[in-house]
Amino acid sequence: MTTDPRSLLRSMFDAAVASAQPCAVVPAHLPEPPKGRLIVIGAGKASGAMARAVEDNYKGALEGLVITRYGYAVPCERIEIVEAAHPVPDEAGQLAAQRIEALVTGLSEDDLVLCLISGGGSALMPAPAKGLTLADKQVINTALLKSGASIGEMNCVRRHLSTLKGGRLAALCHPARVLTLLISDVPADHLPDIASGPTVADESTCADALAIVARYRIQLPASARTLLESGAGETVKPGDPRLARAEIRLISSPQIGLEAAAVVARAADYGVCILGDSIEGEAREVGQVMAGITRQVAVHGQPLQAPCVLLSGGETTVTVRGNGKGGRNVEFLLALGLALKGQAGVYAMAGDTDGVDGLEEIAGALLTPDTLARARVLGLDPAQSLDNNDGHGFFGALGDAVITGPTLTNINDFRAVLIDPAGVTRQNT
Repeated sequence: MTTDPRSLLRSMFDAAVASAQPCAVVPAHLPEPPKGRLIVIGAGKASGAMARAVEDNYKGALEGLVITRYGYAVPCERIEIVEAAHPVPDEAGQLAAQRIEALVTGLSEDDLVLCLISGGGSALMPAPAKGLTLADKQVINTALLKSGASIGEMNCVRRHLSTLKGGRLAALCHPARVLTLLISDVPADHLPDIASGPTVADESTCADALAIVARYRIQLPASARTLLESGAGETVKPGDPRLARAEIRLISSPQIGLEAAAVVARAADYGVCILGDSIEGEAREVGQVMAGITRQVAVHGQPLQAPCVLLSGGETTVTVRGNGKGGRNVEFLLALGLALKGQAGVYAMAGDTDGVDGLEEIAGALLTPDTLARARVLGLDPAQSLDNNDGHGFFGALGDAVITGPTLTNINDFRAVLIDPAGVTRQNT
């Protein structure tokens, strides 16, 4: 069977997404029924599908509520699914967060809280700290998203301005046992950064959050700055007795997705090099670096011989300078394409495994050896598109956008560069 590079790249992406589907990864981690009640709570882009997996496989009585992104709900009978806004929080998310807080207040040591957490939970479960408003959180989130701060830096600030993040949700559940099932969407699977760690102890401090605010020159509302400067926003620290019965299980991650994609590539007779599951930095700079590695493979056969695929994951950042429609994955691809200058035999795909790159309902895009040439025929200037942060406009005009719809999971960004300078059609055996 002939392997078309574009189809192969899409098949690898689909395999990565499939590896993190809640129906596949949740059932093995479900607990035995407790003596008391089982309360299911959660937040994130995968939380609705995680809740459905719980209902389909758990044998005992349960009740609960989870929050997911608009369009990501799935039918459930015993667990209520609430949809809210992402990446900037809204009132629906705040009201649902208040209901989750009420659900876990006053539990006994015989009760069990099953917490379903995945990427996106920071915005979907907004719980402004005392003295802050939802409007304050919206202003702060918007500023963080435009600043170029890493996800770890953004979530450090968010943790210290919340009543549920940074281990506080687990503390509220005390003395009940808490079991958290995590689908990671953050570099290095750093637990406090997944949805800002609502059930995870946090070593970072208000001083750390203030340093990040200063580094990116973020203008905080006066009430938020006062909270951080006073130390009143401190998170729950390691060793806190309220977290003694809180267990964390990481059930899927970017690395697992990359390994699933690698299986698809090898089946098509391509060599594979996984460069890393936690690559960060400005998307356009990562694109330039990846172009250098690609040329090294094509010209010198290092770090492996072509035909091959270079895979990577993680979460890059974009410092917004223009007013186009963009996201970090298409920004990466634009920079990669400009640096490669139409190099023969090189194809690439980058996409967010949740199906949303930036603010657009577009997962990402495909880059081909003739992308720049086709763009110029249409009168598109790729450098200008990059300067305007208009990756979605650029690839959309070429018909190379990748649109998946809600994937119901999230293991962060997927990047694949396929290199076959000889241009030989590969055959599956």
